[in-house]
Amino acid sequence: MSILPLVFTSGWASGINAYAVVLLLGVFGATGISDEVPASLQRTDVMVVAGVLFLIEAVSDKIPYVDSLWDSVHTVVRPVAGAVVGALLAGQSGSLPELAAGAVGGSTALLSHLVKAGTRMAVNTSPEPFSNIVLSTAEDLGVAGIVSFAMFHPVAAASIAGALLLAGLVLLVLLAARIRRFRRRRARRREEKRLMGTGGPAPR
Repeated sequence: MSILPLVFTSGWASGINAYAVVLLLGVFGATGISDEVPASLQRTDVMVVAGVLFLIEAVSDKIPYVDSLWDSVHTVVRPVAGAVVGALLAGQSGSLPELAAGAVGGSTALLSHLVKAGTRMAVNTSPEPFSNIVLSTAEDLGVAGIVSFAMFHPVAAASIAGALLLAGLVLLVLLAARIRRFRRRRARRREEKRLMGTGGPAPR
């Protein structure tokens, strides 16, 4: 079970930025910093693709409404990435069944993704774009910092990730009204675009 804290932390981080997790783990493994990283994540092609996608996400995630669209697309990608990374880590370590590690990584990634997506919806109810940039930058730095910390202190890093996940879920409940407002505004915009495309409402 020694790999479980790292699986949990990587799952939490994957729910926020899966590409950063894959890239960081690959770099840590390729440079010899950690022997817990499987060879499949250290491949050059995997790290290059993860790096390119990370750069695309770094830009998309800072643009209002584009960030929520990006989150919608990654509702499946992030949990799957968390599950795959967890299973690979378990297979490398041999101290935890791969199926169990995949379940932990995937479910943790799904929860942290829901927190990220919901928080971003609430932020998008504000007309200014700066909060998106600040929040996205904080998320990127947080993922990088905690995943790096987990390489040396996995239990402490998992404790921090767990506390952040719990705090995020509580915050999500508190922001429920703003999230509903975002969804109503988005639905209204879609309706306006539909009416513009059809030349306006049909005459009675």
